[in-house]
Amino acid sequence: MTRLREVLAIDGFKNIRTYIQSGNAVIDTDRSSSEIEQRVRDLIKKHIGPDLVVVVRTPGQLQNILKENPFQKEFDISRVFFVLFATPPSPEKIKELIAQDFSSEKLVITKNAGYMYIPGTYGSGKLSSNYLEKKLKVSATMRNFNTTSKLIAMGSDSTIAK
Repeated sequence: MTRLREVLAIDGFKNIRTYIQSGNAVIDTDRSSSEIEQRVRDLIKKHIGPDLVVVVRTPGQLQNILKENPFQKEFDISRVFFVLFATPPSPEKIKELIAQDFSSEKLVITKNAGYMYIPGTYGSGKLSSNYLEKKLKVSATMRNFNTTSKLIAMGSDSTIAK
């Protein structure tokens, strides 16, 4: 995460904060979300190596995603995962996906995010962010409630690059 902060500083991003080893950075910038996504992706590829998808959301957008969580009541919040899509998935692909039976796992996709409730060990069932990316044919990133809440607290008026 130290290297990520250094790389972001090269391009003039200010007040760069990272959260544990989560791959998240909170930054201050006037750039648009799409500009940040492309620039951070290019910087990581050039200076660190991997070609990663970067998804940018503001703290306010993340707060709305938490507020819209359909798995709030009667669900263990530690088993709820929030999926942020780099581009919106097609309605047809969403319809095909949510028509499937995921047994005890649950999936809801809204215009702002995907929500997965996975009562067992993550990765032992069918649902995962990789599975959603494959089926919806979009890039995505996923975070749990604690990480998302921490990023909101860290960000206040900043932009969050995930």
